[in-house]
Amino acid sequence: MFDVDRLLGRASLKERIDELEDETERLRSRYEAESERRATAATARQEAEETINRLEDRIAQLEGELERVDGVDSGLEFRSRERMRGTELADVLDRLASIRTAPEGALTAVVSDGETGVGHRGVDLDDVLGERAALLDDASPCVCYVDDAGLVSVALRPPILPAIEPTWDDRFAVDREWFLGTDRYVLALVRADLFALGVYDGDERTAYRGFESDVKGAHSKGGFSQARFERIRDDQIDDHLERCRATLSEYRSDRPGDEPLYLTGQRGVIDTLVDDGTLEPDATTAVDATGDPKSALDDAHRSFWTTDVLVL
Repeated sequence: MFDVDRLLGRASLKERIDELEDETERLRSRYEAESERRATAATARQEAEETINRLEDRIAQLEGELERVDGVDSGLEFRSRERMRGTELADVLDRLASIRTAPEGALTAVVSDGETGVGHRGVDLDDVLGERAALLDDASPCVCYVDDAGLVSVALRPPILPAIEPTWDDRFAVDREWFLGTDRYVLALVRADLFALGVYDGDERTAYRGFESDVKGAHSKGGFSQARFERIRDDQIDDHLERCRATLSEYRSDRPGDEPLYLTGQRGVIDTLVDDGTLEPDATTAVDATGDPKSALDDAHRSFWTTDVLVL
């Protein structure tokens, strides 16, 4: 019996169609698997970005725990460790400022990251503190206060790290402006989707600006949809940061005073704003401030004006 398909040459075509259908199914399976893998990776990356700011705010706490563990191994640990702000901190500063010694009996030394050790800026901290000088590796950046009788030995991590040389005097150099908001200043909070700016006179906020931007959140579809989503999200963040720059520049032009500017928020966002050279903040701090712009700014303000007090 004649095979009509083979006689007309259709058999080979049907076989080829079957092969192509099988190949199409294999490619579809590979595509779906790859899309799922990319979607999972992209979602994980986005979730990681959203938690970076929270993790940065916990670093200080984790470092403190690490210091205590290291202290067990080395036999050294801080005698006490407190986080202070407001009236409680002001009382500690007043007490330090009230101390009087013989001439050159009180040392004030600013210790920056990576600058601890013997011979720090002409002062032998190892000679002054002995083995406890090693604790400054964990305390820095800080302002270290030590007297020659060994009665005072404390390191404070202020919001504003001063640029002063180590000094032996009959009293400690304690400037409240390093630790407390005493005069007029501007504090801004910047996140990838939120901006808030406050003008302060001491702890009192006298002016406020804030807004939120529509920035896409997590995405899990994968494939071309994922790539398009990420491009849109990046563009939205860029637009948001440009709006933040414009608001800060507008404030600067409207108020030609010399109030210092302090930037808080997500570290990566702060670095992006600062790296382009248009902003020169007097201090920056990563904070975990959430909620609407005004309440988030309140959280950022409290976090910024908090000092670690470490008794060596």
